[in-house]
Amino acid sequence: MPEPLQRSLLYQQVVERLRSQIGDGSFRHGDRLPGEHELARHFGVSRTVIRESLRTLVENGLVQVRPGEGAFVIDGTSKALSQSLNFMLAFGSERKIDEIVELREILEPEIASRAAIHAVPSDITTLERALRVMDQNIDSIQGYVGADNQFHLALAVATRNELLPRVLESVVDALTQLRTFIGKVKDAPQRAQTHHRRILRAVVNHHADEARIAMVEHLRQVRDDVKRASKI
Repeated sequence: MPEPLQRSLLYQQVVERLRSQIGDGSFRHGDRLPGEHELARHFGVSRTVIRESLRTLVENGLVQVRPGEGAFVIDGTSKALSQSLNFMLAFGSERKIDEIVELREILEPEIASRAAIHAVPSDITTLERALRVMDQNIDSIQGYVGADNQFHLALAVATRNELLPRVLESVVDALTQLRTFIGKVKDAPQRAQTHHRRILRAVVNHHADEARIAMVEHLRQVRDDVKRASKI
């Protein structure tokens, strides 16, 4: 039985204890947390403190409260990361745009390479579907960007590293704005499709080096289009 918590900022201390238990696997995705009364007794605090703690965990994307059922642990890693990173990468300034592109240059060539190594048929199917949707929406920037996001997310999933899709999902708002920003450049989607096809072909053939190179060249095109879009 843990020692009673100190009086200062009790709800924050409860939040940190519960967050730690979620992080170390004591409470897993889908688990129902103990009821308010039991938690209050466990931590030596009032039910009001427990309610405030649960409210904070909900805001952090770690817990979902279902009326009449209780509080359940959810997989809110991407949401929590997104709230933090999208604030940091607030789109608009030239420096922030450059940082978003640089983030992609650091991550995505290796993602493409590892996708080529580990991709399974279902990954290929998802990539091909996203490519078709991009082709179908070549003149509709909103439809094109949505499929573009899915293509790059599918590559991250294909790495079989569970953290990489979450990282991309966490900055999807910034990536969407970046892709929309360069979409106003004449023929930018058409040029991107050439690179997407090269990346897909390398993944299908499990050629890691070719996938990496194709992604590097794609992101070079992205950086060029950012410069062009900045002048429009």
